[in-house]
Amino acid sequence: MTSREEIYRLEDLACEMRVKLLELCGSYAGSVHIGGDLSMTDMLIALYHHAMNVDPKDIKLPTRDRFVLSKGHGAIAMYAAMAMRGFFDWDEIVRTYGKLDSAYGMHPCKVHLPGVECSSGSLGHGMPMAVGMAISAKQKKEAHRVFCIVGDGESCEGSIWEAAIAGASYHLGNLCVLIDRNKQFMTTFSEETIVLEPYADKWRAFGWNTVEVDGHDMAQLVAALDALPPAASDRPTAIVCSTVKGKGVSFMEHNIGWHAGTLKTDDMNIAIKEVLDAHARAVEGRI
Repeated sequence: MTSREEIYRLEDLACEMRVKLLELCGSYAGSVHIGGDLSMTDMLIALYHHAMNVDPKDIKLPTRDRFVLSKGHGAIAMYAAMAMRGFFDWDEIVRTYGKLDSAYGMHPCKVHLPGVECSSGSLGHGMPMAVGMAISAKQKKEAHRVFCIVGDGESCEGSIWEAAIAGASYHLGNLCVLIDRNKQFMTTFSEETIVLEPYADKWRAFGWNTVEVDGHDMAQLVAALDALPPAASDRPTAIVCSTVKGKGVSFMEHNIGWHAGTLKTDDMNIAIKEVLDAHARAVEGRI
């Protein structure tokens, strides 16, 4: 069982990452996909700072775990989590993000950014690539895992469910997909347009080991990742993470208008204060 101190460390990192994302959203001249970035912050911290076997000093380590961000428009959140682990320099990200010739584009590109395993951005494409990577690893008898974060919005794509069928059919116990289930699309709420419920049951019906967690409860996330079946097992795992778009910022949460945007200085300061105050209250409640 993961120690309480480790959970606290990860919670502290998640707070730090939210502040970094909000500061970038306030300094960048263009729109940042801040709503979805904040909804998957805890997931990325749990992966890059706890669960995944990765080494920023050896990005080509053959035994490393692989990660695919299927919802590629959330790239800045992945960059932040990786920078905090030591892969990238955060100041350089802030200075160059989204600019011409920057390695840190709005969608990740493995050609320009070593350490990123997969170029992504076209919704519905990342998970099929993760399935292919897991099949390759299994055929080569390699023991690493492949992790993938899927947006529930892209769950409307048929390619996601084709990949789910393939993952179960090829008995990919080395594949773990986390779904950022914030129930919002770009311009509407998911159940108002495309009905995905009963969502977790769909993954179960496709033959996946399926776990449901609060995607903002670090202890639940870590417990689910710690309890993954061995990579050599015969069923892929789906961790359905119930999340809130814009998590931690009152005027962003459940607000369709904050799928993407830019923060004015006053709003940025309000947002950061809300995140820091909430974390301070959580720290006070620690045993």
